Amino acid sequence: MPPSIDRSGAGDPVRTLELLWRHPGAPSSHRGPRHSLTVDEVVDAAIAIADAEGLAAVTMRRVAQRLGVGAMSLYTYVPGKAELLDLMLDTVFGRMPRPGLSGLPWRERLAAIARANRDLYERHPWVSAVSTTRPPLGPGLLAKYEYELRAFEGLGLDDVEMDDALSYLLGFVHASARAAADARAFEHEGALTDQQWWEASAPMLAQVFDAEKYPTAARVGAAAGEAHNAAYAPGHAYEFGLRRVLDGLGVLIEQRRAPVPPAGP
Repeated sequence: MPPSIDRSGAGDPVRTLELLWRHPGAPSSHRGPRHSLTVDEVVDAAIAIADAEGLAAVTMRRVAQRLGVGAMSLYTYVPGKAELLDLMLDTVFGRMPRPGLSGLPWRERLAAIARANRDLYERHPWVSAVSTTRPPLGPGLLAKYEYELRAFEGLGLDDVEMDDALSYLLGFVHASARAAADARAFEHEGALTDQQWWEASAPMLAQVFDAEKYPTAARVGAAAGEAHNAAYAPGHAYEFGLRRVLDGLGVLIEQRRAPVPPAGP
């Protein structure tokens, strides 16, 4: 069986939308056994747990304990963890800073969008681990989508290409964030630091690695390791990759801006 993956859009779609938009069918507060809560308070408690301990620590019982209510009373606010996850995502999306982009060159606009999403993953590392194939269609996500699409306005792209270009950019940022999270996990959870791991591996590697058989790998690997002082440098990989993503989009943009030659006689 494939590994378990946290996914948005896994709950009851109607109930989730009611909660996301605080529709009248989803009252913002109920009176529980000990406290009067709001959906926002439940969501904020869940986000705080996820930020501190990861998404696996977020259970209905744990959220209820943080709020000081009985676990069963929490279900009067949110049906379950699936719906709660969508609320968490939409909330952090809605809180993302959205500085003005008008007047900036297009590369700076897109770099700002990438940086804002990278910052989101830094503040809330659990977000990068959630599959959003079915995104939470709430006000936070839609405000984020509207803001980011506007960075592509006036570049000559049609509507589908604007969506494609944004997905391409955000896909790179997401992959970069996942790699950075993995690197941090090794630092915090591993028994050895990167330096210790290399020092422990070096004697055996020297015996089995034939530099004459793998000359390119030996040369490039040594140069990269010396430059980054590690096998992988998340910050460098992000900056290098972002430049290449923007270069690639630049080719498309220049193609769309190029004048169309007149038709022949």
